[in-house]
Order: sequence, then structure tokens, then C-alpha cells
Amino acid sequence: METEKCSRYLLAYCTLAGLLASIVISGLLFSLDFVSKTPFGTFFAVIGSSLGYYDSNTSPYIGLLLHFATGTVAGNLLGQGAIFWKKLIPFGFKRGTIVGIITGILLWLVLFLPLTTYVIQPKLNMFNYSAPNQYIFVIAQHFQGLYSVVLIGSFFFHIIYGIILGLIAGRLVELKH
Repeated sequence: METEKCSRYLLAYCTLAGLLASIVISGLLFSLDFVSKTPFGTFFAVIGSSLGYYDSNTSPYIGLLLHFATGTVAGNLLGQGAIFWKKLIPFGFKRGTIVGIITGILLWLVLFLPLTTYVIQPKLNMFNYSAPNQYIFVIAQHFQGLYSVVLIGSFFFHIIYGIILGLIAGRLVELKH
């Protein structure tokens, strides 16, 4: 019974940590819009428009919600993995950070890299020639030729996500025990 209770806490802490880390990273991505002088939510609009939401009022929110959901699910998967493989338990700052970084890199390799390469980038390339509206055309033009920059930058953002995930989950698990 005690193991089941600990498992629930571990899963809840990792899931919460994933959500909080994705919120922080989303804030950093919004700050990139400010620095690059692109419309607020451009990164998230790319996600939303790649899925067929072409409205400037809808696509950023769809992308943002999917970003939160992905970060939350990644944290949840870390918690599930830790339940079955004790070496993944993010106990404390150091271990949490290491496990978090590994999780961030795996998230980049398994989800971000394939989606960007095979779904999002081809859509952006297509939008350069045939966009459904001016809003999507401007976004596609902005990202033209930035594929490698996006990949490298996103790698570091996923490491930051992992650090935040690991620090929060590690601290919560440590406080519980």
C-alpha cells in the first residue's frame, strides 16, 4: 500500500513539474518574439498553423495549449518511468537535474526533431508559396532559412526545460521523503 501511495506522489510531482517547466519555457519563447520583433505568439502560431488552424486569433493559442500539454505529458512519462525503474526517480537537485536533462534531450530527439523535420518545416515551406492567408505567409517568410537555427536553439530550450523539470520534481520528491 505504501509503495502505491509513493508512486502516486511521484507521478503527480513529475507531472506538475512538467507543466511548470513548459510554462516557464513558453514564457521564454514569448520573450523571443519580443526580441525578434515578431508578432506575439509566433512560435506557437507555427505549431497551430501546421495543424490547420490558420486564424491569427486561434493558432497561437492552439500551439500554446499543445506546448503545455506536451510538457505536462513528458513530466508524466518521466514519473511513470521512475515508478518502474527506480534510477529515474528525480530525488534531489543533482539527480533531478541529470534525469531532467536526459528527459529534455529525449523529448527533443523523439518528438521535436521528427515533427519539425517532417511536418512543420515542410508546411512552412509550402506556406511560402501557397499560404491560406497573409498572417500565415508572414510567419512562413519569417522562418525561411532558419531551420538549423531553430533546431539548435530548440535543443538548448529542451535542456533548459529538462533542468527546470528535474529541479522542481527533484525538490518535490525530496520534500515528500
